[in-house]
Amino acid sequence: MTIPESAAPPALPNRTVSNPAMPNPAMPSQAMPTQAMPTQAMPSQAPSQAVPNNAMPSNAMPSNAMPSNAVANLAPITGEALYTRIEAIRSQIALAFVGQNVVLDQLLIALLAGGHVLLEGVPGLGKTLLVRALSCALDCTFSRIQFTPDLMPSDVSGHSFYDPKSETFKIRRGPVFTNLLLADEINRAPAKTQSALLEVMQEQQVTIESRSFALSPPFMAIATQNPVEQEGTYPLPEAQLDRFLLKILMNYPSLADEVNMVSAVTLGRASANFDLARVAAVARPEDILAMQIGVANVRVDPVVLDYAVRVARATREYSGIALGAGPRGGLAIVRAARACAVLERRDFVTPDDVRKVAKPALRHRISLSPEMQIEGRNVDEVLDHMLAKVDAPRR
Repeated sequence: MTIPESAAPPALPNRTVSNPAMPNPAMPSQAMPTQAMPTQAMPSQAPSQAVPNNAMPSNAMPSNAMPSNAVANLAPITGEALYTRIEAIRSQIALAFVGQNVVLDQLLIALLAGGHVLLEGVPGLGKTLLVRALSCALDCTFSRIQFTPDLMPSDVSGHSFYDPKSETFKIRRGPVFTNLLLADEINRAPAKTQSALLEVMQEQQVTIESRSFALSPPFMAIATQNPVEQEGTYPLPEAQLDRFLLKILMNYPSLADEVNMVSAVTLGRASANFDLARVAAVARPEDILAMQIGVANVRVDPVVLDYAVRVARATREYSGIALGAGPRGGLAIVRAARACAVLERRDFVTPDDVRKVAKPALRHRISLSPEMQIEGRNVDEVLDHMLAKVDAPRR
């Protein structure tokens, strides 16, 4: 049976979708024969809040979306123009997000490299605020999913439902059909819900009822998690972690940054929220794609490339590491090192770029040996010791 998609207005930029998991009213038995009802079907009276503005025909896309055939015709943004665009995005984010320059740099590296980010930190550090500020600085569609224990995979990717009026099954697209996706507290959902992101993160497409739907580029997923609270959480499996280009650790801000933050929020204001209305959109989807193409053209000397691969391979041979990084580790280091070189206003990668991105690119791809865990060593300490043993190029 053909499954058309339900029509709806195109998604607007910076549209937020919060916790699409909602109960549905029971469908009357006369609405359709019992044997024709699939387990995931939903009644046509499903609340509109479930996935607003995401159900659209397969040939429709948001007004600011990039057609897939137009990506190949984009001219890359390189040199000073590329650096100027990056600084414009950084300055807009700084209007709402105070300090944490290292974290912001690593987030921009992932954006320029076309990768996904796992953002980890204790509550209250501004992880969600940082992602929302980034979405405001980019003129792209934005969705937010609050992961909860009762969230289902269909609440993330989408589902089919029976429409009694047309007597056909239709497709309602989930919040993953966007340019920038915030998976908030991803480790609060069970593994089957977390796995709903595997296909979209790797292939940028979603399969619903045996039909594949491609996402409009660019697509970036940013997942947040709290490393302290373990009750009611589900650790991400290795296959899921390997999809993230970088794992960024957000620590407490410095004294000066915290003073500036408290002053900005409390001065003349009754609420404790940052003002995101001041953040202006300075980059469109085609600009981001052109910037990513420009970063991909950054030169990597064969000697530096060999060094990056040796760093990734060293994780498989180091005695303190039980499970080393796979080939994706070396790919992630090179991709992130190219973007790191651009942030330093260079069009070539150096060994220092490789060392700078090695820890965020590898810390979520390895498992420590029992001896290291007993000694209380953390992943970054082991990686620092391992990097010191890998010979870097001299030229």
